[in-house]
This record gives sequence, C-alpha cells and structure tokens, in this order.
Amino acid sequence: MVVSDSDAGGEKEQESKRASRPVTAAARRERRASARPAGKATAKDSSDKARPATKAASATEGASKAAETKKGRATPKRDRKQKKPSLFARLVRFIREVWAELRKVIWPTRKQMITYTTVVLVFVAFMVALVYVLDFAFRKGVFWLFG
Repeated sequence: MVVSDSDAGGEKEQESKRASRPVTAAARRERRASARPAGKATAKDSSDKARPATKAASATEGASKAAETKKGRATPKRDRKQKKPSLFARLVRFIREVWAELRKVIWPTRKQMITYTTVVLVFVAFMVALVYVLDFAFRKGVFWLFG
C-alpha cells in the first residue's frame, strides 16, 4: 500500500492534536473531569448538593430548625485564653525562628560579593562626582550672575 505525503501529514496532525494540551479553559476543565475517578466528587459538586434548591425550601428548612432548638438555655462558658509564655520563652522562640529563616537564605559567594561591592562603590563615586560638578557649575554661575 502506498501512502501519499498528504495522508501521512494528516495522521501526524491528528496524533499531535491528541497529545497536545487543551487550549481553552473549558477544554482543560473537561479533560480534568474525564481524568477524575467516577467515585470522587469535587468540591464544587459537594457544595452544589449542600445548597437548597430554592429560597422557599431554605425558609421552611430554617423554620423547622429554629423550632427544634430550645430557647432560654444558658450560654456555655467560654474557655479562658491560655496565658502568654514568659518573656524569656518568647525571646528564645523568636531567636529560633530567626535562625530558621536565616538558614533558608541563599548567601552570595565571595566572587558575587566582590562584584556587588565594586558596582556599588563605582556608582557612589560617580554620583559624588556628578553632584560635585553640578555644585561647582551652579556656584560659578551664581557668582557670575550676582557678582
């Protein structure tokens, strides 16, 4: 059997379309939904089931719940807040947390530090020179204008 180039190209196109990612958001949602197991419900599905169908249904449901609860019952006591740890304990915890954060920092190498320091010093020297030149020029201009 002889396959023309146009037929082979069409087959390759179809294969690449199947293997490629969906372009639209709707297509991605559909693909995700088809990949999910049938037994598991998504959060959206469970929240839809929990909602009442109409306002009238929710009103009758709320009235029946209110009738079931007793009125005049004493409010239960609230739990007291736990006492704050001592100043020393809080300070130790703070230092531990700071130390943990410092371990996460990516410190520059010696070469990077030398490069950054050089760049900063050159920039500062340039700015000092620029301010000096502008100050000198304005000073000469003011003395020339006002004598």
